Amino acid sequence: MHDTCFPPIADAHARVLILGSLPGQISLQRQQYYAHPHNAFWKIMGRLFGAGPDLPYAERAQRLVQNGIALWDVCAAAQRPGSLDTSIVHSSVVPNDIAAFIETHPGIGLVCFNGSKAADLYRRLVLPGLPTETRSIRAETLPSTSPAHAAMPFEEKLTRWAAVLQN
Repeated sequence: MHDTCFPPIADAHARVLILGSLPGQISLQRQQYYAHPHNAFWKIMGRLFGAGPDLPYAERAQRLVQNGIALWDVCAAAQRPGSLDTSIVHSSVVPNDIAAFIETHPGIGLVCFNGSKAADLYRRLVLPGLPTETRSIRAETLPSTSPAHAAMPFEEKLTRWAAVLQN
């Protein structure tokens, strides 16, 4: 059985596209990006854009959109026992049509990856098929907000995300 991603959170004015790999089990159950209570994503978005976990999900998503942030995943679908990115079965990955997304969101000038697995999947499965002008969009790999990436303290993750998203 394949896990599948959600539709992107975005509007036509998006400037930054944040790509994860694939929603984890709790996110799939709740039908929300980064729903695991120990995932630092919404805590970071709260500090940067006022889109913190204390707000209802729909309001958090709207705050990202208001700040020009789009949210999606590299994988449209993949087999993954559990929630760890290391468990994604590479041969099963169906990538999202990121080229079409960027084409319909021409203001995107930065693609950020929530962790190295999302960046790796993008570089291997998406980048080779992108048009030349899309390949030249600035890309940044940011520290994973996953609770599995607990070696880096929250404040350091926040500093790294802020350095990219607030310039």
